[in-house]
Amino acid sequence: MSETMTGGCQCGRIRYRVTVDDGEAYLCHCSYCRRATGNVAAAFKNVRQADVEWLNGSPDWYRSSPIAHRPFCSACGTPLGFAYLEGSETMDLTIGSFDDPGYFRPTSNFAVDTRLDAWADTTHLPGMRAEEYQPLTDRWIAATGSLPGGGGVR
Repeated sequence: MSETMTGGCQCGRIRYRVTVDDGEAYLCHCSYCRRATGNVAAAFKNVRQADVEWLNGSPDWYRSSPIAHRPFCSACGTPLGFAYLEGSETMDLTIGSFDDPGYFRPTSNFAVDTRLDAWADTTHLPGMRAEEYQPLTDRWIAATGSLPGGGGVR
């Protein structure tokens, strides 16, 4: 069943709406995606390019390799996806840029030959809720008078 979903960058300058066919997503472990997102892997949802509507202006694009470019926001730096330069009707959107990233579930890994296996399963590590870290909550309250709602305080 298709869903219409929205997303965008951290500062709100770039917003999109897209139709997705399902909640399946994947992790890319290639070095290009790791560097482009500044993370140990990139979480993506593959979508049809024709189904992506950029709502308040187009994103900026960075040519990240001889065969691909990536949409991002030049104001806040949010990476928004990946697309081949030519020859593909699909592109990827970063899971973290969706307004409801919890809708998606990882169903596969790509470029496993470069996966950083130490990061594959971190569920055994100790954890802390963001609002339990007093220096962080103190900074938010001093800056804004309250804690932000909806998913973390960083």
